[in-house]
Amino acid sequence: MAHESFQTVDGEINWNAPMYRLYEKAKKNGKWNPADIDFTQDKMDFDGMTEDEKITSMPLVASFSAGEEAVTLDILPMVYAMARQGRLEDTMFLTTFMHDEAKHTEMFSRWQQQVGVGEMELSNFHSDSYKRIFYEELPGSMERLNVDDSPQAVIRAATVYNMVVEGILAESGYHSFREIFKKAGLLPGILQGIDYLNQDEGRHLQFGIYTIQRLCAGKDENLKVFHDYMDELWPDAFGVVEYLTSLYDVQMAQDWTNSSLDFDSEAMKKYAKRQFDIRKKQVDRVKNFNNAQELDEQLVKAGTV
Repeated sequence: MAHESFQTVDGEINWNAPMYRLYEKAKKNGKWNPADIDFTQDKMDFDGMTEDEKITSMPLVASFSAGEEAVTLDILPMVYAMARQGRLEDTMFLTTFMHDEAKHTEMFSRWQQQVGVGEMELSNFHSDSYKRIFYEELPGSMERLNVDDSPQAVIRAATVYNMVVEGILAESGYHSFREIFKKAGLLPGILQGIDYLNQDEGRHLQFGIYTIQRLCAGKDENLKVFHDYMDELWPDAFGVVEYLTSLYDVQMAQDWTNSSLDFDSEAMKKYAKRQFDIRKKQVDRVKNFNNAQELDEQLVKAGTV
C-alpha cells in the first residue's frame, strides 16, 4: 500500500488519543526482561515435587505456553489493519503489544527449559475446546483482517483475542497459578513472571475494550456482533477451564495419588464465568455514548487510559 501522506508531517501525533496514552504506559511499565527472572528455586521445587504434583502442573503450563505463542504469532493482522486504517496511535501501541507477547512466550519457554521439561511433548493436554479457540477461531478471526478489516471483522478479532483468550482464559490461568503454587509456597520464579504478564495483559485488555467500544458506539448492530461472538465462544472457553479442572479432580480422586497441591475446581469455574460477565459489562458501557468521539472525550477527561 503506497503512502499518500504522513500524519507527523501534515500535523502531529494525537497526544491525547486513548491508545497513545496507553502507549506511554507501556513504555513506562513494560520494561521487565524474562532473562532476568531467576528460576533456580523453581528448579529445586520442581525436582522436589512428586510425580503426581508434576502432572498437576503440566496441563496449565501446556495451555499457557502454546497460548502465548499463538497470540504472539496471531497479533500481526491487527497491526496491519490499524496501520491501513491510518490509526497511527493504535499502531504505535500495538508495537509494544507485540513485544509484550514475545516476552511472554520467552518466559514460559525459559521456565520449561530451566526446570528440565523443555523437550516434553505437552500438546496432549490440549482439549478439543482449547483447539477450537487457539488452533481455529483465534488465527481464523485474526487472519480474516488481512482481507476484511471492516468494523465487524475487527470486533470479532478483538473479541476472540482480547476478550476471550486474554480476558477470560489468561485471567483464569493467572488465578489458577496463584491458587495452586503461591499457596503452596512453590515456583516463585514463574509466579513473578505471571505478575509481569498480568500487568501487560491489563493494557492489552484496554486495547480490546476500547477497540470494540469505539466501533460499537451508537451502533447497536455492531454491539450485537460482539455479544453474539462472545456467546458463541463461551462454551469452548468454559470447556478449556472445565477440562483442566476435571484432570485435577480425576487425579485427586485416585487412592494412589501422592500430592499436597490444593485446588478448588468449582471456584475456578465460577471465576472463569465471572470474567466472561465482566468483559461483557465492560464493553456494554459504550451504550452511554452516541459515537466514538464522545467515547474518546470521556476517556481523556476521566484519565482512564
